[in-house]
Amino acid sequence: MAEVPSSSEKHDDRVEHVEAGESKDYVGVTDDHLPEYHDKGTKKILRKVDLRLIPMLTFLYVLSFLDRSNIGNANIAGMSEDLGLVGNQYNICLMVFFFPYALLEVPCNIMLKLMRPSTWICIMMLGWGIVMTLQGIVQGYHGLIATRVMLGVCEAGFFPAASYLVTTWYCRFEVQRRLSVFYSAAALAGAFSGILAYGISFMQGVGGLEGWRWIFILEGILTVVVGASLHWTLPDSPETASFLTDHERSTLIRRLAEDSGTTTGQVDMHDGFRWSSLKAPLTEWKLYLCIIIWWGNAIPVYGFTYTIPAIIVGLGYTSAVSQLLTVPLYMSGVISVIGLSVWADKKQVRWCFVMYPYLIAAAGCLALLAIPHPEYPGLTYFFLFFIPIGIYPSLISLCSWIGNNLAPSWKRAIGMALVVSGGNLGGLVGSNIFLASQSPKYPLGYGLCFAVCVVAAGGAVVLKMAHERENRRRDGMGLDEVREKYGEEELLGMGDKSPLYRYVV
Repeated sequence: MAEVPSSSEKHDDRVEHVEAGESKDYVGVTDDHLPEYHDKGTKKILRKVDLRLIPMLTFLYVLSFLDRSNIGNANIAGMSEDLGLVGNQYNICLMVFFFPYALLEVPCNIMLKLMRPSTWICIMMLGWGIVMTLQGIVQGYHGLIATRVMLGVCEAGFFPAASYLVTTWYCRFEVQRRLSVFYSAAALAGAFSGILAYGISFMQGVGGLEGWRWIFILEGILTVVVGASLHWTLPDSPETASFLTDHERSTLIRRLAEDSGTTTGQVDMHDGFRWSSLKAPLTEWKLYLCIIIWWGNAIPVYGFTYTIPAIIVGLGYTSAVSQLLTVPLYMSGVISVIGLSVWADKKQVRWCFVMYPYLIAAAGCLALLAIPHPEYPGLTYFFLFFIPIGIYPSLISLCSWIGNNLAPSWKRAIGMALVVSGGNLGGLVGSNIFLASQSPKYPLGYGLCFAVCVVAAGGAVVLKMAHERENRRRDGMGLDEVREKYGEEELLGMGDKSPLYRYVV
């Protein structure tokens, strides 16, 4: 392994850059300020982490998204008719999931910080797996409402926990490509659910149960089995990773410390809980802007996921064929999110990878509003691809952006959960805008999705400008001035508020 510069050598090198005035060109953290750990040995360590952590999180998120969204597949397989749902009762069943799902995300990430991540995620998965299995035996509207509420309770903490966990293993410009693989599981789940629902639908009458019930029962049992294994299969942190050697663990820990987002010095990576840890993200206005940007994903993605089988049925296809035709749509989202995320990490920039995909999704929604449905089913199906291609990469770029710019660790954990919590309230809207009474035109659904995508794209530009302005302000402070005003311990605890910290743009 190549020799690693000492802390003092790195400090001196960075001081020279600041004194030379080069820091005023930063809009984030440049190559000069990335840790000197890019040799073959370090890449081998990262591959070990990749193979152990990312596939596991990806599989867990497949199960998570599958279990919350398979109700759309069950619905076109006869669930509403068998349960006697009338009017907007199906939409209400979709909506009630999001109340506990959104409200409990911050408390869940506090629990994540207080116990082993594998233990906390295991508890959540066992809970939602049991609820999903029971959803397969409900007998009416009220039973379905109860299971959807409990599913929201049990799934609430998974996405923010998994996203935060990734940021504790990788440097700032290594995060998005890993999150993209993990998050693309949402699209994979959509594709897989169509195939799985198609196969399970042939279990009609098995055990005296309708085919749609087996969708819930079998997927719920699988979730319970996988959740029970997490104590042994999901690594918690670089410090406790038994699959790494002592040298490999120390390498990961040191490179994370040196990639803390400061032009010199570090931020506290192992801070304990203080009430200020809760106050800091709650009073950060940029996080509330991120919630609005998140709605550009949450509203279309849940409306799209729950309604896309019915939209395709409205094009003249059978229910079975419609299940299969959802697969290419979701796969296009997988390709888009992974490809753009690798590009974003390579370019070391975030804002444009939020804005431009949202504009692609907006263009698709506008076209779907203009098409005279159902006269052109092929054209309608073509423009449906614009939605997953646009909304999936926008969200993962935003999630990476948030994680890159929050420090220390408690602020990052709570701040990421806060944005996910507020952002997922968009699911309340998304689950109620594609109304069966408006089929096949869906003017409310496509129109609102167009509007929120445009607003989200504009929000990304505003957030970019805010980060650049703060970086320029901090660049104007000399290093001597900073050292005179703040002590080392104070700078360490300030996290992203430190004048030595530079935001990723």
